[in-house]
Amino acid sequence: MASKTASKDIITLRGSAAIVSEFFGYAANSILYNRGLYPEESFARVKKYGLPMLLTQDEGVKTFISNLTAQLSEWLEAGKLQRVVLVIMSKANNEVLERWNFRIETDGEVVEQGVSREKSDKEIMREIQAIMRQIASSITYLPCLDEPCVFDVLAYTDKDLAVPFTWIESDPKLIANPQMVKLHSFDTKIHKVDTLVSYKNDDCDDE
Repeated sequence: MASKTASKDIITLRGSAAIVSEFFGYAANSILYNRGLYPEESFARVKKYGLPMLLTQDEGVKTFISNLTAQLSEWLEAGKLQRVVLVIMSKANNEVLERWNFRIETDGEVVEQGVSREKSDKEIMREIQAIMRQIASSITYLPCLDEPCVFDVLAYTDKDLAVPFTWIESDPKLIANPQMVKLHSFDTKIHKVDTLVSYKNDDCDDE
């Protein structure tokens, strides 16, 4: 008779890089949808992480995010990626309005020695679910973006990394005296991702 045993899932460096880069793709789509950068009708509903998620159907944005996640996965597997920031700016003057900051800590022993770690897929999914729910509810704690906006993605990597020609050096696109909201984090036991959103504090203009 077959017996059922409970076990942790083995997480490899490549597997962890795939989980984290895929997360960035879905998180970027969710931010673009929930912050209203593209029309609601340009997104299609799918199910991921046990949640209804929205994915852009705009071919340009789809290609951008696909290329982004592929490059992030490569850097994550090499242990070279420190931070990813999705920046939302005014289309009229490029003023930075929001910075969605994803800070990454990598287990150096896994990168250097090729060892694996253990953590259940369900536990990782629950942690990602919590972040996605916070992104989806961002309209309740972030100011309304009442002007046309564009976005960009910044990647902070180790200094010795050769930058692909499709990426360019950039200023950090910071916000002066921002308000900040710390969101949940998730951890594959190889990569830990801490999430923070900072935004322009319009109250300062009234002082």
